[in-house]
Amino acid sequence: MSPAPGTSSQRPAQPAPESSPAQPAPESSPAQPAPESSPAQPAPESGPAETDPGWVRPTHRALVDAGITVIGHVPDGGLSRLIAGLEADDRFAVVRLTSEQEGVALVAGAWLGGGRAALLMQSSGVGNCINMLSLLATCRVPGLLLVTMRGQEGEANPWQLPMGRAAGDSMALMGVDVRRATSSDEVAAAVTRACADGFAARRATAVLIDQQVIGIKKFRGDDGAKP
Repeated sequence: MSPAPGTSSQRPAQPAPESSPAQPAPESSPAQPAPESSPAQPAPESGPAETDPGWVRPTHRALVDAGITVIGHVPDGGLSRLIAGLEADDRFAVVRLTSEQEGVALVAGAWLGGGRAALLMQSSGVGNCINMLSLLATCRVPGLLLVTMRGQEGEANPWQLPMGRAAGDSMALMGVDVRRATSSDEVAAAVTRACADGFAARRATAVLIDQQVIGIKKFRGDDGAKP
């Protein structure tokens, strides 16, 4: 059908859709202040510098001169500086043991392999070695036993007293040649003589370092204060 006169065939223009009002830009969060860095912590104060007790370096040298190349030890405070020096010295194979009697087997194995060994321990560990020491005596295996003593005059720990009294005699009964060092000046010389005599005679030798040489261990409360 034709459009009525006076009318247009075109539809009236549609109004453009109103655009949504511009959304305001989200406000940015206020800048956060940078977290304050923690104040630098002062380095912990180190304790007083440990001084060489006088027998450690000469004893280290005596072990080198005696041809000792294998060291077995159970960690011990009285021997700690000697052990640290031996561990830092490539001339020694240092073995940390779980029990002292393992060290007797280490001494025997080193000898069978053409080497020389020393066993370092505290007097309380001598009791763990009594039966094993028969191996050294029966098979004529030489080796050095370096023993720091506990249980002597001034000892504050009663558990150290029995083996402190019996260590030397117990080793002698098992065929070990026992020497004693009662002052710092005697330790290295005793080690030198024990090694010379022991390896020449194929006999185990021991040097007992008196408690007064390594110092009396103090326990909290020894001064009468509450622990």
